[in-house]
Amino acid sequence: MTKHRICFLLQVKAELVDEYRERHARVWPEMLDALRATGWTNYSLFLRPDGLLVGYLETEDFVRAREAMSATEVNARWQAEMSRYFQHLDGTPADQAMAPLTEVFHLD
Repeated sequence: MTKHRICFLLQVKAELVDEYRERHARVWPEMLDALRATGWTNYSLFLRPDGLLVGYLETEDFVRAREAMSATEVNARWQAEMSRYFQHLDGTPADQAMAPLTEVFHLD
């Protein structure tokens, strides 16, 4: 099956960038296991000093992978803890606010 490349943007509050970076240096092992089990591969986050967060992942079905992850208990705990880091989500969990960007070029 074909893997789809997914890229998305979110905005971390500038005053919490260092703390957000530290939290991702210690992602819970059960969170990593859940991501893998639900089809998230080659997942990376890139963070600019002003808080612009660029995420990239590969998956066979983004909708299914996101729904499967949302159904896990560990994701509910992670999202609850991470929600305070983000701007402009109006109560939407960050993992549900990931709006994939349109790929316009890819060099294989």
